Amino acid sequence: MSMKLKDIYELAVKMGKESDVRGEEVLEEGLEKAQEEYEELEGKDKEVFDEQRLENPFSDSRLLYGDPEREVDRVLVGVNIDTGEVTLADRLSEKGKEVDLIIGHHPRGIALASLYEVMDLQKDILEEYGVPINIAEGLVNKRMKEIERKLKGANFNQSLDAAKLLDIPMMCLHTTSDNLVDSFLSEKLEGNDFEKVEDVIQFLNDIPEYHEGRKFNAGPYVMVGSEENRAGKVVVEMTGGTGGNKESYEKLADAGVGTIIGMHMSEEHRKKAEENHINYVIAGHMASDSIGMNLFLDEIEKEGVDIVPCSGFIRHSRN
Repeated sequence: MSMKLKDIYELAVKMGKESDVRGEEVLEEGLEKAQEEYEELEGKDKEVFDEQRLENPFSDSRLLYGDPEREVDRVLVGVNIDTGEVTLADRLSEKGKEVDLIIGHHPRGIALASLYEVMDLQKDILEEYGVPINIAEGLVNKRMKEIERKLKGANFNQSLDAAKLLDIPMMCLHTTSDNLVDSFLSEKLEGNDFEKVEDVIQFLNDIPEYHEGRKFNAGPYVMVGSEENRAGKVVVEMTGGTGGNKESYEKLADAGVGTIIGMHMSEEHRKKAEENHINYVIAGHMASDSIGMNLFLDEIEKEGVDIVPCSGFIRHSRN
């Protein structure tokens, strides 16, 4: 059994849309706007338009290279795909373990260049947690501009160019899978009444990927606050491209949030969370990314596709 490259990609987009906090109707409106923009373009402007925008609302998740009709039996999957991982895929094929597709989690190519666009999602997440939408929009819009400026001039295509030279199909699935882990954990939180932050840690430790992360000292831990602190309202912060505006912690505290479960945190963000007395639990970056990827990969595994993990990806099948 196998799957076509295009079917794997379309399934990832579909699952990402189904787990998006904004709802599919809002996402479809965005796709319609992209279609209108495309139809108004002419000549060279139309030539450079990213046509995947017409079907996929997640700018950081893309089929980067490969014939969409190609049959895929085996996939090499990693959190970060750099030139080394592309060479690894080629080497495995040489040794008889044919790799038909490389899937990375973190964006590469045009998906990295457009990462800041998916941060729009953070507005709806903040509103869901009790921050007025006008404040959420102001905070996120400012942060989006910061990330856009930061990305300018980066070498987006280094590993993608290697994949093209070796003729190995490649895709990256970022917000599509971050939505999955965010939704997965948020649903698991429902009905739980955590007294202390240590109870949140135990909740996470019971999830296989986080348990595995503990084996190499990358499991859940408290970055801000204390395990002895009372947890209060617990929320998940695991999708939306990259870290949001550090000023958001004040607004989240005002909205009654006591503890945030996230993947990673900068020092500036840590200081702001501490100033506003919010407990921040780092669940584990690689483990969290792995959960989102695993929830998707389980579906293609059911179709007979073999999954080969690498580059920090912790494979755990729920099939």
